[in-house]
Amino acid sequence: MFLGIDIGTSGVKAVVLDTAGQVVGQGTAALTVQRPHPSWSEQDPDAWWDATTAAVRAIDPAIRRQVRGIGLAGQMHGATLLGADDRPLRPAILWNDGRSAAECAELEAATPAFHAIGGNLVMPGFTAPKLQWVRHHEPEVFDRIATVLLPKDYVRLRMTGDMASDVSDSAGTLWLDVAERRWSDTLLAATGLTEEQMPRLVEGSAATGRLRPDVAADWGMDAVPVAGGGGDNAAGAAGVGAVRDGDALLSLGTSGVIFVATDGFRPNVAGAVHAFCHCVPDMWHQMAVHLSAAACIDWVARLTGADGAADLFARAERAGPASGPELFLPYLSGERTPHNDAQVRGAFLRLDNDSGPDALAQAVLEGVGFALADGLGVVRDAGTTVERLSVIGGGARSRYWGETLAAAMNVELVYLKGGEVGPALGAARLAQLAVDGGTPADVCQPPPVSHVIAPDPALVDRLAPKYAAFRDAYPRIRTL
Repeated sequence: MFLGIDIGTSGVKAVVLDTAGQVVGQGTAALTVQRPHPSWSEQDPDAWWDATTAAVRAIDPAIRRQVRGIGLAGQMHGATLLGADDRPLRPAILWNDGRSAAECAELEAATPAFHAIGGNLVMPGFTAPKLQWVRHHEPEVFDRIATVLLPKDYVRLRMTGDMASDVSDSAGTLWLDVAERRWSDTLLAATGLTEEQMPRLVEGSAATGRLRPDVAADWGMDAVPVAGGGGDNAAGAAGVGAVRDGDALLSLGTSGVIFVATDGFRPNVAGAVHAFCHCVPDMWHQMAVHLSAAACIDWVARLTGADGAADLFARAERAGPASGPELFLPYLSGERTPHNDAQVRGAFLRLDNDSGPDALAQAVLEGVGFALADGLGVVRDAGTTVERLSVIGGGARSRYWGETLAAAMNVELVYLKGGEVGPALGAARLAQLAVDGGTPADVCQPPPVSHVIAPDPALVDRLAPKYAAFRDAYPRIRTL
């Protein structure tokens, strides 16, 4: 059996797969985000470790004893700054933190190689501008940095004592030569760092070390190998078999991501499309990233007094798709693709006296769909053909939202059994590759199809005017 651990933003998920690829055990533990100032988003790295231990220990001990390997997945881009004693120097700055907009402009102007070598725009979500912000605003912290780790790799350090990272997660730092799958001295130097402050790089399917004896004893398992793993989206793709050129998925977690596997490095900097290494060897991927997806669902549920996401979806269904004039722009934490705008914020527009909680709920479902349609458009503009998307993540549980999303994007959505397990599933498969070998295509088989939602032509037509209004709204609100 193989254990996959996903260090998410809102919680840690641990799953165990048997050799047939069936989920035989699961555990979760919640996390909270701290926002001490506007645009800031931070977490305590030790909270990841506590939640990881809680999630693993929630799995049946009899199942834990049979685990032969562990894989890690995690939220990308988080700046975890360690001193010489391997302890955090400050709270980790997360992927959806927007404080470093000025540093992004500075790095873009000073080092054009971020586009050519890093393959991406310099955005506040990435790790490099976060370090530049620390360099400017917390120099006493910057001067003490011995190592910079990503969130899952801090957990790896606690698990194994090893400083290592996989290339898919590390590509999101903006310090990687993405085509060559290695650290770039040029990009590191732009933020005053060196390769000595980085973890060693491995492929996601390679072993990095073994579980420390004390951790193994606490978790009730042997000192098993720990695989490199992957960034959350790449690992999620491995979990649903998106490891071949052209395989595409939609991840509906706190953020929303459209992911397309590619057999070469194909950046599209102008469209704010991310181009990263995949977590399996000799593969890369493109992503359109939206900073708020299921986060918008949770937010509007709190706003309207809904009893959680399921109640929110039911309220939206009572209103019905395209039933009112209301528009929602889902930029609660800024936006990446296609706008690269950390400062823009969400908005309700075209409200009237009849705009009740049900109508607001429906507007939020549509607004997230329209933002995803924007992202899909720039992926297609880069020459990538996308006709269907496999759906993973917690947002995959709602069929009604799926109908709205399929029509908003005008693309077929394929729902997979167990797809809501998400990146932890792929992490477990990477552990299997590290321990037993084999090829990603053989091991990373897609789960069985639960159902398929084709876009309803009538709903596509009804949503089209609202999507046009949505696209017109962004340039009008961004100056606010």
